[in-house]
Amino acid sequence: MAAWTAAARQAANLSRLTSPKSASASQAASLVHRRGLAGGGDHHGPPKVNFWQDPLSPSKWKEEHFVIVSLTGWGLLLYGGYKFFTGGKKDKNEEKVGEASR
Repeated sequence: MAAWTAAARQAANLSRLTSPKSASASQAASLVHRRGLAGGGDHHGPPKVNFWQDPLSPSKWKEEHFVIVSLTGWGLLLYGGYKFFTGGKKDKNEEKVGEASR
């Protein structure tokens, strides 16, 4: 994909260089803004913040922070549920060793 894109750009640049244009047209073409998707788009709504700056408002968090906190919360919930329902039992081998030493 990247090789195809590079080849397309090279072909476009060659066609720009070889096509006969007036000096003013080529100067105007060089002033065209060509950042593509690097601008990040227009931002709508309030600015997003790090979750530790406003921990009680998840709607204001940055998307990646929301994902990290959500996945961490689910992980802790599942691990806590596992430990609760298994009762935190030790292995039977450890209990037998403890009884034999008494």
